[in-house]
Parts: sequence; C-alpha cells; structure tokens
Amino acid sequence: MKQALEGMKVIDLTQILAGPYTSMVLGDMGADVIKIERFPYGDDTRRMGPYIDEESYMYMMVNRNKRGMCINLQEEEGRKILFELIKTADVFIENYRPGVTKKLGIDFETLKEINPSLIYCSISGYGQTGPYRHKGGFDIMAQGMSGLMDMTGERDGKPVKVGIAIHDIAAAQTAIQSILSAYIYRLKSGLGQYIDVSLVDSALAWTVWEAAAYFGKGDIPQRNGTAHRVSAPYQGFQTQDGFILIGAANQKLWEKFCLLVLQKPEWIQDPRYLTNSLRNEHVSQLESEIEAILVTNPSIYWLELLEKHNIPSGPIYSYDQTLDDPHIKAREMILSIEHPVAGTIQTLGFPAKFSKTPGSLDKPAPLLGQHNEEILNEIGFSASDVEHLRQQGIISGVVKSLNS
Repeated sequence: MKQALEGMKVIDLTQILAGPYTSMVLGDMGADVIKIERFPYGDDTRRMGPYIDEESYMYMMVNRNKRGMCINLQEEEGRKILFELIKTADVFIENYRPGVTKKLGIDFETLKEINPSLIYCSISGYGQTGPYRHKGGFDIMAQGMSGLMDMTGERDGKPVKVGIAIHDIAAAQTAIQSILSAYIYRLKSGLGQYIDVSLVDSALAWTVWEAAAYFGKGDIPQRNGTAHRVSAPYQGFQTQDGFILIGAANQKLWEKFCLLVLQKPEWIQDPRYLTNSLRNEHVSQLESEIEAILVTNPSIYWLELLEKHNIPSGPIYSYDQTLDDPHIKAREMILSIEHPVAGTIQTLGFPAKFSKTPGSLDKPAPLLGQHNEEILNEIGFSASDVEHLRQQGIISGVVKSLNS
C-alpha cells in the first residue's frame, strides 16, 4: 500500500468548494474519487475564471485526483447508474440544500438500503436540522452568522470578511475528519452512518478563545485589527517600509524585546506594561509607542534583529511573495501536473508530510464527463449501453477520444 486510503471508494455529488475540497483531500490520500457533476453543464465552478483554453483554473485546483462523470439524476436511468456505484462505495458526499436528495430519491435512507455500510456525508450552510435548515448557505453568510465578520477588521472599522472562504474550508476539514472517523468505526463494526456537516457549525467550533471569553466573563469579541485578544505585543506593526509581525507575548520575550530590540529597558518597569494583562489593556498605547521606534528602520532590519534574539517574528507577505518564498518551495507546497487541455498547470501541495503514505498528485481534474465510459464499463455497462445513455440524455460530457 503506497497511500493511506487506497481501496476507499468515494462518490462525490458536490460542487463549488466545501464538498470538492473534502473529496480532493481524500483523493490526495489515495481514495478512488468519482465526481458526478450536474447534468448537463457540470460543476458551477467550471464557469468561474480564470481560464486556460476554456478550462476553469478554479475547477482544476480543487478537483484533482478524481475521475469524472456527468449524469442526469432527474431521470430514473441516471439514478440507476448511481445506485450501481453505491453498491461498492465506501463514502457518499453531497451538498444539496436539505430535502433535495429526498426528492431525487438519493437520500441516506434510500442509499443505505442498497449499501448498509455506506458512510453518507451531507454538507450544507446551516445543517439538516434547525429553523434555518432550508436557507441557502454561502461562505459569506456563514461568516456573518458565526460572528466571524463582526470580530474581524480594524478597531474602528466596518466588519470585514476573512480573506479566504474560511467557512467552506472549515466545513471541508470537519467533513474530512468526520468521514475518516466514521471509516475507522466501520472497519471495526462494519456499520455505516450519516454525517451532517454545516458551514456555520464548523467555523463556530474554531472560535474557542472567543467562546472562553464570552462564557467566562460575558465579553463579546471586538475588532482588534491584527492584535491578539489576550496577549500583547502579538500583532502586526508598521515599519519604515511596510509591516511586520511580532509575537513577544510572554514575560521573558517581552523583556528581551524591550532590552535587545527596542532599547527601552524602562518599559519593563512601566506600570502600564508590567504584565501581559496590563499590556493587553493598554495595547493601543503600546502599539503607538512600538511603531514610533519601528518606523525608523526598514522591515528587514527589524526582522534580522528579532531573529538574532529568537523573538518570534515574520513578514506580512502579499500572496505572490508567499508563493515565491524559499521555505514554501522547500516544503513542496507548489506542484505541477499535466492537464489534457490546459497543459502544465501549477497547484498547491500537500500540507501534511507522511513518512510512509505521502499524498500523491496522480490525476488532473477531469474534463466534463471524461470518465463516463470507463466507469460505466467497470460496473457492467457495454459500449452500446453507454451510447444509449448518451443518446437518451442520461450522460453528458467530452467525446470518447478524450477519455482516459
């Protein structure tokens, strides 16, 4: 076995980001992921730029290591194909609005009759229960409801969306860990189960510091810019030519910072800054006084000085600087793969480095319906059966010559 999840078969009926990211990671770890796209035009991400030879880079980024089909599940013949796939599947993932799978006849109760050991994971904005279950849930709405937007931004500014689709990725990570936990349970018991993942729940579960402050003292998280909620100095600071991050949050680091970097030994005994709690209480004053010193030299000067004295620090990069950093490259966080239409494309690497079962970039994202015939053949359909399905509008996709 070269990869941890070799032998796992995943049927993926998701689109956009949270669901596809989930199945992408499972595919990276060796699972056989069959992505079934909406008939006849596929995942909505296919219509999101930028494009290379009419192939969406957004789609290609999050659908690697999958085989692709495009099936009309509105038709009985289309559902029969899915049912055949479910017979030998380990995992089924969907991100329809709650209630849609029941109408289509592909809900958990139906599919577990076909395969009692199936792990069925639903990903939605607000979950399968509760008064908001039927609401459409995009990432930005989840950021608003979870309180994340209200606590993000400058102190006197407007609420700000986190720079990435953080609730989509949080939901994906929750789905991944839940599917793997259910898979371990199934290996022990032989039993499948249903998993209900929501965008709101997933990111809300990450607000542990904020929950502690609220449950413990009733404090409502405020917008703090780059500052930490309970530690100082632990934030971004302006220099002569940009911004840097400094994390001198404990007493030992604070004293080294004052003595060896800022040349301000008197701050150690300053009644405003005696303890971390006091520094945090006076963080606005502390920020101004630190920046008055930092603006006298460029960022590289301070970063080298901070590094010399082992005080945690770092740059605030633009994204192109991040991808060009030698450490990112050394960690193999940028990979390349050949796509049948787009040619050589770059993609992100694997964040976890396994010693025995590393992630592997084996397949580019599929063209629409690229593996229809291949997969149908695997489950017993003949060439004439496949042609019949194509003629009847049950499957859609690229021509046979592009299949692999």
